[in-house]
Amino acid sequence: MNIFNFYFKIGINHITDFAGYDHILFLVTLCAVYSIMQWRQLLLLITAFTIGHSITLALAILNIIIIPSKIIEFLIPLTIFVTSVTNIFQKSTTISTKILRLKYITAMFFGLIHGLGFSNFLRGVLSSEQSLFKPLLAFNLGLEAGQFAIVFCFIIIYVILKKLLKVNEREWNLFFSGTGFGISTILMFERYPF
Repeated sequence: MNIFNFYFKIGINHITDFAGYDHILFLVTLCAVYSIMQWRQLLLLITAFTIGHSITLALAILNIIIIPSKIIEFLIPLTIFVTSVTNIFQKSTTISTKILRLKYITAMFFGLIHGLGFSNFLRGVLSSEQSLFKPLLAFNLGLEAGQFAIVFCFIIIYVILKKLLKVNEREWNLFFSGTGFGISTILMFERYPF
């Protein structure tokens, strides 16, 4: 197996592994407020998140940014908490262009935080590599593919439940945002670093 495929698969496996459920929970919470008709906006949002975590992942791997892992492990559920709260207060799936831009910027910023979390894992895996560009690129593309797979499954489940059980968008949002709110609150208390 070549290096690119190896790290691409590691990226997919890392984001889809339920041991890292906090990253999956963030994605689900991020998606909860979007309708099926907004799939383009949602994919752009996920890509903004990926750009953010790609930047800090590279900077952390190169030891340009070093932040203690206990702080990062606290900040990751904080991103879920903030996303949940904003979703709960969003009454409609119609989003103005200004708010949409703010969501992209926020997703990218939260991606910066999650990238630092990914770096703790990847630093050990990359220690034997002489060149970091190809493995980092492959890992990030694998993460993006894994994120798209999670989002795709989430949307498919929503479409099925909407058709069969007549679940409406607001109930869907409140259920997943409320779940994100509850779990992230517990994680923040458990991981409080100060």
